[in-house]
Amino acid sequence: MPQEIERKFLVEGEYKSQAYAQSRIIQGYISSARGRTVRVRIRDGRGYLTIKGASDSSGISRYEWEKEIPLNEAKDLMRLCEPGVIDKTRYLVRSGQHVFEVDEFYGENEGLTVAEVELASENEPFEKPDFIGREVTGDIRYYNSQLMKHPFKEWE
Repeated sequence: MPQEIERKFLVEGEYKSQAYAQSRIIQGYISSARGRTVRVRIRDGRGYLTIKGASDSSGISRYEWEKEIPLNEAKDLMRLCEPGVIDKTRYLVRSGQHVFEVDEFYGENEGLTVAEVELASENEPFEKPDFIGREVTGDIRYYNSQLMKHPFKEWE
């Protein structure tokens, strides 16, 4: 069973000049039930369908299955999604042997920027770039499926 192992951090500082690529992402959720989400994503003119399972107790690891689907099917599936949408630009920044995905959010989540790094194991060491702030791995408020329901602008 494919596992996603990642750690998530708040971003503090400049990262755009370090990025080697960027892409705009729009995504919605057909199901955002805790422990099992079904996501539709449109990224750079391509469609994707993703299913994620519950995170383990550390919040670092969970089941993830993703397939590319035709763009027209992704657009059709977006119409079936729950209310709310995630709109963000993703920047890719290399740090040592890893790539950090830095997501700058728009709309109701404007002002929030988070970085994730995918790992081969939960204990794998990695080099943190200088823009990495507090770790929020396992804090469900920062899951995209939760940001759709409880946007950053509503937080106190």
